Amino acid sequence: MLTIATGVDVMNRLGRAMADPTRSRILIDLLEKPGYPAELARELGLTRPNVSNHLSCLLGCGLVTATPEGRQTRYEIADPHLTQAINALMSVVIAVDEGAPCENPNCAVDGCCE
Repeated sequence: MLTIATGVDVMNRLGRAMADPTRSRILIDLLEKPGYPAELARELGLTRPNVSNHLSCLLGCGLVTATPEGRQTRYEIADPHLTQAINALMSVVIAVDEGAPCENPNCAVDGCCE
């Protein structure tokens, strides 16, 4: 049964998942398409046990789903809204260089590129 998590719980789960560079790489890879542990390990240059451990964490955080397919398990981002949110986070500039020119003069965010 799904429950509604508090905003703080959601942030904590997302933060825990993304705090590790390997989990972030796995999430970024899963943004493109569902993946399988052996495939992800090969694509990311990691061991399969390492990938499986990180996928378990992502599954426990509620960020990915696991679907058994015969002898394999397919992993994918749990919700399309999460895919949009991760893509939005990756487009955010964390530090701003006030002297740098605006890279997107059509940006609709208030205060950006003024």
